[in-house]
Parts: sequence; structure tokens; C-alpha cells
Amino acid sequence: MTPAPVPLQAKRRSRYTILALICVVLLGTAGYFVWSKYFAKPDELSGFQLTAVSRGDIEDVVTATGTLQPREYVDVGAQVSGQLKKFHVEVGTEVKAGDLLAEIDPVVLQSRVDATRAQWRNQRAQLMARESDLKLADMQLRRQRNLMAEDATTTEALQTAEAAQLAAQAQIEALKAQIDQTESNLRADEANLNYARIYAPMTGTVVSITARQGQTLISSQQAPVILRIADLSTMTVQTQVSEADVSRLKLGMPAYFTTLGGNGRRWEGTLNKIEPTPVVQNNVVLYNALFDVANPNQALMTQMTAQVFFVVAAARDALLVPMAAFASHAPRATPTSAPGNRSRAGEPARKRRDPSGHAPRERTVRVATAAGTVEERRVEVGVTNRVEAQVLAGLEEGEQVVSGIALEAGGPAGARRPPRL
Repeated sequence: MTPAPVPLQAKRRSRYTILALICVVLLGTAGYFVWSKYFAKPDELSGFQLTAVSRGDIEDVVTATGTLQPREYVDVGAQVSGQLKKFHVEVGTEVKAGDLLAEIDPVVLQSRVDATRAQWRNQRAQLMARESDLKLADMQLRRQRNLMAEDATTTEALQTAEAAQLAAQAQIEALKAQIDQTESNLRADEANLNYARIYAPMTGTVVSITARQGQTLISSQQAPVILRIADLSTMTVQTQVSEADVSRLKLGMPAYFTTLGGNGRRWEGTLNKIEPTPVVQNNVVLYNALFDVANPNQALMTQMTAQVFFVVAAARDALLVPMAAFASHAPRATPTSAPGNRSRAGEPARKRRDPSGHAPRERTVRVATAAGTVEERRVEVGVTNRVEAQVLAGLEEGEQVVSGIALEAGGPAGARRPPRL
């Protein structure tokens, strides 16, 4: 059974209803646009970028690049000349003080010791002969004196006997001096023979070997270095700080560094030395600042590059605002005690001190109000860096401050106003 056809009048009535609804929507939209554009109160906050006051950690640091060196190391050299016969260690070997490191061919040194010892024995034999001559001279002198007492000899014979006795004593003294000299030479030759065996002067790790087995060492002018032993349990970080930043460094201040491939791990220490003599590189004046760091697992190695941070001041769990939020005019040196400008602990703001020990500084920020307006407010600032500043008083966590000018939707290059935080 076919349905009854819809009357033409009903169709027209439905079409008019739809057109009326479309007109109402268009008129409402146009009216709202005209009202918001020309009659509604403008939103003052829409022209600014706003950033919420947050809580976090802040550091004011001096950055520098440094290298790692063992705090204690020694270059082991050869005190005698000769061919390097054998190495008993290699790079990375752990040694203790007194361990044998290397040997130099001792043949020439041993022959020198043998020759000096033979000379010493010869002189000892000559001394025995001279002592025998002295005994004979003593007996002849006593005989001449006894004869002279009985007037049985001449004065000349007595004088000859006295001279012979003195000459024998002098020869003995000369031989004793020669023997002392020979014994001294013998001790030196024996020491040189001992130097042919090179021992570790300290406990540590062999970090480098500069000579090769079989190499001939010449030590007549300068002791050749054959290897280096270092104690890697404590490393020294040697940094170069520019002359613009060195005045901010103080002995005893905390410092830390990171290394390439260290996954952001911090190694901490305390600044213990600033060398007064600068190093000039490409007309840039740099000063060496050094501090030590424990290296129990030997994860740090010689000549590693370190990105060093000297902590001038720091604050933990502090209220933070971006530096862009501050007015450009100069701050006042001393804070005020105006009502409302009080610390979070309820103390007057003028009693607060930033972690660096200096009196807090006053700065001006613009704060968004609940009414949708912007007001200027004086705040006290503690630790600052190039990005953020610590707020000691004048703001609360969660408040929004003006950090820049918003970009209009139709601005240059199609820039859009970023959302407010």
C-alpha cells in the first residue's frame, strides 16, 4: 500500500523554519562579534605571555672546561745508561711500592763494580805492606834513640831514622785516603748496578710506557722517562677560568662536573687551589682552578674532558620566576617592610638573606590578578642566573607573572599567541 503524499504546504513550512534558524544563528554570531569588538571591556591579560610561579632548585654557577689528571703520579726514569733488557709490567698493571718494573742490561755495570773492587783489594794489600814498613821504621827509630842515649851513634843517623818513620806514616795515611776514595767509588758502582733493576717508587697503576724493550737508554745528560705510575683513586680536575669569572671563585666553594658519556652523572668536589699565574691562549687570559674528586671505582680516567660548574650560590625548593618577568629599571639596594611584602615564614622581608649571604634585592614584576588585570608588585630576589630567579618574598606559588608580550594571531609570519600557563 503506497503512503499518502506530503502536502505541499507542509513542505514549505519546514523549509521556512530551517531558514529562520540559520538566520538567527548568523545574527547572533554577528551581534556577539560586534559587541565583543566595540562594546565589551577588553581582556587586559590577552596581550601578555604569562608564566606561573613554580617551585624548584636554582644554582648560580661559573662554568669552565677542564681535564682530569691523577692527583699523585711519578715519572719513572732510568738513572744509568744501557739497553732496556726486559719489562715486567704493561699499561694498566697495578703495582705496589718496591715491585720490579724493568731491567737494564747489567754487564757493563757489573764489570765496573768488579774492577773497582779489585782496585780496593790491591790498595788494602799495599796498606798492609806500608804498615809493615812503619813497624820496621819504628824499631829502627827506637834503636837509634837507645844508641844515642849511650852516645853510640851519630845525630845524623837518629834524624834519618825519625824521617823514615814519618815517611812510613805518611804513606799509610795516603793509602788510607785512596782506599776511602775507592770504597766510595765502589759504593757508587754498586748503586748503579742496582739501578739496572728499576723498582716502583709508589703504589699505583702504570698509566703509560714511553720506552720499548731493547731500546738503548742514555742517561748522561737527562734521565730518560720509561713509564708513569699514578694513583687513580683520587683525580684532580684542572680547569681554566676566564679572567671575567675568576673573581667570583672562592676557595672552599662547592664544584661539580660531568663527563662525555657519563649519562649526566655529577662528580662533586671542593675548590682547593687557584693558581695566580695565568695562561694566555689566543689573547684570552685564563686562570687554572683545581679541585680533587674521589675515584674509588676508577671510572674517571686520565685526560678526560670535564664540564665544570663552580656553585657561587644555590637554593633548594625555592619559588622561581623567569628573568624575563623583571622590569628593566635598576633595583633598589635595600628591601622595604611594606604590608604584604613578607616572607613565607611570616617574618619581615628585610630579615631575609639569600644563600650567598648577600642582602636580598628588590625587583619589580607584573602580576595577573583574579579580575583579569595586571598589577606591578615589588618582590625580593635571592639567587639568580641567566634563566631564573629565586623569589624570597612578594609572590606565592601558582601566581602568574608577565614574562613577555603575546603575539597576535595575525602577526608577522602567521605567528600565533601562545597559550597562557
